[in-house]
Amino acid sequence: MATPDKVDAVKEITDKLRNSHAAVVTAYTGLSVAQLKDLRRSLGGNAQYRVVKNTLTKIAAKEAGLDQLDEHLQGSTAVAFVTGDPVEAAKGLRDFAKDNPALVIKGGVLDGKTLTAAEINQLADLESREVLLAKLAGGMKASMAKAAATFQAPLSKFVRTADALRDKREQGGAGTPDPADAAE
Repeated sequence: MATPDKVDAVKEITDKLRNSHAAVVTAYTGLSVAQLKDLRRSLGGNAQYRVVKNTLTKIAAKEAGLDQLDEHLQGSTAVAFVTGDPVEAAKGLRDFAKDNPALVIKGGVLDGKTLTAAEINQLADLESREVLLAKLAGGMKASMAKAAATFQAPLSKFVRTADALRDKREQGGAGTPDPADAAE
């Protein structure tokens, strides 16, 4: 029979899994309390890092529809529940793991898709969401300017040609008879 504490813990983990954009499962054996505090601080408001019980987390993952997390829930386990930008959280975890080899990224999920530890490291190599959006906007602006120049080119060519013909006429244009003069 499940105790009320365990039922509440499963419900809380299930809610966190459902409300997160991503969840990264890690092994933390060998990290001190101070190091875990530093890790939580490095993730900032972007993610919440919690030590979890594997059995309760397996039940919560099943209830949240994330059965694929089961394979990572062995040994000492902590989960980073990412509610903000997954790239920033992945960078924070990767950078902390470089300085503290006791932290091992096991895997995770991103919007329901299973991620390996290598894929999480690749995610960490991406630029932040803001930078990617800025690059996209710059590319779109450049494309629009190029399109505007392309559409404007025939009109400006016509105007230059008309100006050249007018200049030639004003200079006397003796070689070409004026059709209006021939009609008189």
